[in-house]
Parts: sequence; structure tokens; C-alpha cells
Amino acid sequence: MKRSILTGAAIATTLLMTGPALAHTGVGAVNGFSAGATHPLFGFDHLLAMVAVGLIATGLKGRALYAVPAAFVGFMAVGAILGIAGIGVPAVETGIALSLVVFGAMIATRLKVATTLAVAATALFAIFHGHAHGTEMPLAASGAAYAAGFLIATAALHASGIGLGLAAERLLARAGTVLVRIAGVAVMAVGAGLLVG
Repeated sequence: MKRSILTGAAIATTLLMTGPALAHTGVGAVNGFSAGATHPLFGFDHLLAMVAVGLIATGLKGRALYAVPAAFVGFMAVGAILGIAGIGVPAVETGIALSLVVFGAMIATRLKVATTLAVAATALFAIFHGHAHGTEMPLAASGAAYAAGFLIATAALHASGIGLGLAAERLLARAGTVLVRIAGVAVMAVGAGLLVG
């Protein structure tokens, strides 16, 4: 039991220990694939949303395990294309913050929605995240390399969310479910803070 509590505490700490910073160009690598790959990792809002998508997929199980993350990645690419092309999307930062509130609430409540509804919600919010990535692409970067970087990083973050969710359920049983719910509340709180801040 002591080991389960320590493992759970480690998972929760990992999710919460990074400082709240938004993704911005100029942090880390400044061109091509590496710039795209590091962009979601250095933006706490993006990082939380992408791990949260994996946790949502884990909670829904079945087809959602691949459909929800795939929808996010696909529609994030659409948003990025709009951003790179200079086509505006209204209220991008608000949409990103709201994604954290909605994703966090889905995790905290373990809301069992239809996979199609979860896919639609993640697809909608992915457009905002993708647009932010696209508009913040370094001028010297290749669009294709940059996009490949952040799409692969996003898929990896989704996979880490799925891994955390499955590990919490299988290794920690009921305590793991509680920790995942607490993580959902934390994600929701960050989103609410971004909305009001």
C-alpha cells in the first residue's frame, strides 16, 4: 500500500510540478523539426491539454483510446495550417484555456460521454492549440518539418496520458482513480486561472 501511495504521489507531482508558462516561440530550438517538437513541451497549457486528452481516452476506453487522440492530432494540423497561412481564428488563447477547463472536468468527473462527442470536443479545441502552434512558427523554419515536430510531440504526450491513466488504474486501483480525478481538478483549475488571468 505504501508503494502505491508513493507511486501515485510521483504521478501527481509530475503533472503539477512545471511552472505555468504559455507556449511561445524562442523557447528552446528556433527552427525546423526540433522547434516544432519542443513547442508543446515548453507551453504548460499545451502540455496539460495533450496529456489530458490521453487521460480522457483512457477513461472512455474502447475505440476512444485511438479515436480521441487521433482527432486531436488531425484537427490540430488543420488549426496549424490556418495559423501558418495567417487565417485568423477568434479567441485562440480563450479556446486553449477553455480546453483545459473542459478536459479537466471530463477527467475529474470521469464523465462517460459517447466517443463521438469526445472526438468532437477534442477536435474543436485542437484547432485552437494548432493555430497557436502555427502562428508561432519561427520564420526560418520549414513548415513541414515544424508541423511534423509538434504533431509527433503531441502524439507522444497523448500516449503518455494514456500510459499514466492505464498505470494509475492497473497499479494503484482505487487510489489511482482518485489521483486521476485530482489531476483533472488541477487541469481544470489551471484553465480557470488562465481564463480569469
